[in-house]
Amino acid sequence: MMTSRSFWCSLVLLGVFPLVTRGWMDVDRSRKLYSDAGRLHQEDSRRFEVTRRKVLYGQDGLHASCEKKYCGRGSKCVVNRDTNQPECRCVEDCKSSYMPVCGSDGRFYENHCQLHRASCLQRKKIYIIHSKDCFFKGDTCTMADYSRLKSILLDLQARRPSPSSSLAKDRVAQKRFLIEELFKHLDLNSDGHLSSSELTQLMKKEDLEDDLLGCTLEDLLQFDDYNNDGRLTLQELYTAFQVVRLSLPEDQRVTVTTITVGLSAVLTCSIRGALRPPIVWKRNGVILNFLDLEDINDFGEDNSLYITKVTTIHMGNYTCHAYGYEELYQTHILQVNGLSVGNMFYVFSDDGITVLQPNECEIRRHMRPEERIFTSYEEICPRVEGEDTQSCLWASAVNVRDKYIYVTQPKQNRVMIIDIQTQKAIQSLDVDPLPTKLHYDKSHDQVWVLSWGDMRQSSPTLQVIPEASTGENPRVIRTPFEGVDDFFIPPTNLIINHVRFGFIFNQSKHAVHKIDLETVTHIKTINLKAHSCVPQAMAYTHLGGYYFVQCRRNRSVAASLQLVIDSVTDTVIGPNGDVSGTPHVSPDGQYLVSADEGSGRIRVQALTVRGEIKLIYDLKTNIRVSDLTFQPSFTDGNQYYIYATSHLQTDVLFVELSTGRMNVLKNLKDPITSKDWPWSSYNRIMKDSGLFGQYLITPAKDSLFVINGRQNTLRCEVSGIRRGNTVVWVGEV
Repeated sequence: MMTSRSFWCSLVLLGVFPLVTRGWMDVDRSRKLYSDAGRLHQEDSRRFEVTRRKVLYGQDGLHASCEKKYCGRGSKCVVNRDTNQPECRCVEDCKSSYMPVCGSDGRFYENHCQLHRASCLQRKKIYIIHSKDCFFKGDTCTMADYSRLKSILLDLQARRPSPSSSLAKDRVAQKRFLIEELFKHLDLNSDGHLSSSELTQLMKKEDLEDDLLGCTLEDLLQFDDYNNDGRLTLQELYTAFQVVRLSLPEDQRVTVTTITVGLSAVLTCSIRGALRPPIVWKRNGVILNFLDLEDINDFGEDNSLYITKVTTIHMGNYTCHAYGYEELYQTHILQVNGLSVGNMFYVFSDDGITVLQPNECEIRRHMRPEERIFTSYEEICPRVEGEDTQSCLWASAVNVRDKYIYVTQPKQNRVMIIDIQTQKAIQSLDVDPLPTKLHYDKSHDQVWVLSWGDMRQSSPTLQVIPEASTGENPRVIRTPFEGVDDFFIPPTNLIINHVRFGFIFNQSKHAVHKIDLETVTHIKTINLKAHSCVPQAMAYTHLGGYYFVQCRRNRSVAASLQLVIDSVTDTVIGPNGDVSGTPHVSPDGQYLVSADEGSGRIRVQALTVRGEIKLIYDLKTNIRVSDLTFQPSFTDGNQYYIYATSHLQTDVLFVELSTGRMNVLKNLKDPITSKDWPWSSYNRIMKDSGLFGQYLITPAKDSLFVINGRQNTLRCEVSGIRRGNTVVWVGEV
């Protein structure tokens, strides 16, 4: 283990104490996180933090009565066997990790867990002191002396004659200019490096021994030679004197976060910059970092402000700035309401995840790309090297019993899980490359994942996540099916609450394959070659028990015809007349709506309890349908409207199914281009708000439109949401 003063400084000052060093008011040392030891310490610290949070939220296998019992640091909740009541007890031991801290009791502790445990056992407050002198007792040059050395060097340099700098217009620029001039002065041989001999020569030449107390110029190498090569570069000198360039996007200088009572809030500071100093959080001018508040007790590794169990007292303004750079600050306005976390649209866009309350067109929560996943502490959308902005890429999402949302990140090769109650990303699952489609099989509580393998879809795979709603140790199971281009699992509804079978197909083969959803096994193959049908999409109605298969358009057939399959005998009955296009069945199973993208025709058929399929009307439109959904009528029982979006146009079509009456909502802006949405043919979705909801949502390229289905009118536009084509509705939780 390294024992040099330089190494311990790097541990103490930055990077390895994510819980306790945030906001230190005397941080002159940057970091030596490139050493293996530093990385290992940091990982240990992360694991400890995850464990502590699990105890807080009751996810650690604790007794149910412990789930709402909060215990301070150094203690944990246990259930008393005699009283069967939860109580806080000091932790018996700590994980073996060497991350030294200094306590306010004057003692030296191996890690912060040991300090908090001692505080608990002694029943007195022991906090981490911010002076680092305790690490260097007996050393001639203390941290305080070293800080004064650097101040003296800057003062001496300021007195030396030098050409004026046109850049030195503010305090930061002036300091940067002085450091550059100081480096030139110290670099006697002008080779771009400061060696020990150069520093020694200059020390003697300028007779500085008495001025620098117990330190020497060589201590610059001891404290700030980050790569331990025995020389200092200009960049290392910049770091030693904390010359930092920070930025804050103009549109993020003021942010508004709305949170529900009882949930947790995460406020992330958007100030960015290489070697950014620790973040200081304030409320009404009072620094929060050093206050031992029960509900604001954690400043994460990204310097975010965590507020647990939000109440109305937490409403107000919070500001953040980098230490020493108070003039650049961000204001967070925290709004608190008492509404439930249900009846919301979750919109996944380039800028993260937006939780939208449609009645008031109010954004209740915004999870930015840099926000962290709870268990792994990875960013929701990791920054891509070479890109100027940090953005997200999503493909498909599903609601799992209003408890969790599963969403694919195709370029990250993973499925992320969002906890609806806490409105946080809690974990991610690695899946096969390029996951593009999800389906939640409610009957068996499993999420099906279709991955392409690559953008050419040359090696597609199908995987299953079982017990998806339990939220405990989710796992991914590979299915035995090969060459799966797409799959179809009938949805449940108010009448059909259990589905046993699904279908998989290859979009170059004349067949569909029936599978048992419970055992994930192949049942039989239904051959469609006699009808020259290569399947592209499917739908199902319980009235008559029919599957409708859309056949892919080919050169010999002008339209994409449909086949009808009997669900009992699995035999092909024949074509669905001359109907073509993608089939959509209403939630009650009584209507089949087929939208032909090529011709713009929409045909509506009635499905009777006798199993009859009758054409009601044939609508000729100029809408090249991308997606459509059904909206219950609020005036006539057992009736529906359909709302349809276009691949290319800005209009949204709605049709009253009982009469065929059509109308159009005009100018809902241009849809996302197919180039920007390669994951499916639905480049502009239409998402409803459940069987009894009145709102629908559809995205444009850079905004969202909320539609009031009760009044058939546009409710509002939410701007600034780019490529928000992955949307999930969450009902009353």
